Amino acid sequence: MTDSGDDRLVLAERAGDHVLRLTLNSPKTYNALSMAMIEALHGALLAAFEDRRVRAIVIAANGRGFCGGHDLKEMHAHRSDRDGGRNFYIELFDRCTKMMTAMVEGPKIIIAEVQGTATAAGAQLVASCDMVVASTEARFGVNGVNAGLFCSTPMVALSRSIGRKKCIELLTTGRLMDAGEAREAGLVNHVVAPSELPAKALELAEAVAAKSAAVVELGKRAFYRQVEMTLEDAYAYTRGVIVENLLMHDAEEGICAFVEKRPPKWEDR
Repeated sequence: MTDSGDDRLVLAERAGDHVLRLTLNSPKTYNALSMAMIEALHGALLAAFEDRRVRAIVIAANGRGFCGGHDLKEMHAHRSDRDGGRNFYIELFDRCTKMMTAMVEGPKIIIAEVQGTATAAGAQLVASCDMVVASTEARFGVNGVNAGLFCSTPMVALSRSIGRKKCIELLTTGRLMDAGEAREAGLVNHVVAPSELPAKALELAEAVAAKSAAVVELGKRAFYRQVEMTLEDAYAYTRGVIVENLLMHDAEEGICAFVEKRPPKWEDR
């Protein structure tokens, strides 16, 4: 993608009836997660969570890079603060953590559409999405160690998406992995040619949007809660979830539609 000419940091547009596309729009900074970018993206996500017309969200980016992590120039500028930048850094990572947590805990499925390189907090952003579609030109890494900064907060999201040994390798060597390796590692769902990327991301989003929003919300919440539990606790928790699900209107409608061999009519349509 190229520079849109629009000075907004995040562009929001409808892509189909129930899919919202959020595009990071600071190509000159490789869509760095500055304080302003975090605020803009977090605000757009929270608004989308509240919009009942939105059933799935795609996060894309303009320019050559998807997201180059935090804005190191902005961070360096605060070295001259009286406290050496400590208060700014605390606020920056607090806001970023709240946004990344909201992405996981939010009710809507979020799909990353990665056209270029995603590094450090950019890789964290990708890992915090529920699904990822990547171009064959995409690259991923947590390369802060190359600049003397261990990617501690990106590590949280990445280590929950890929295996431990792969994760620690990336964190300590600072190397980038290509889209194929990222798929093998479990970070990426689909890898496609650059020309096919937007269509593939939209296809995935529309497949989610076609389902009951209430059931997807319940399922997403249950997935992230149970995955951190012991096996016994996970089964105890999900037994309650599936009973709750069965008592919902859309479960009754879906089962009836299956028996009657017709398309379901979800309550939230």
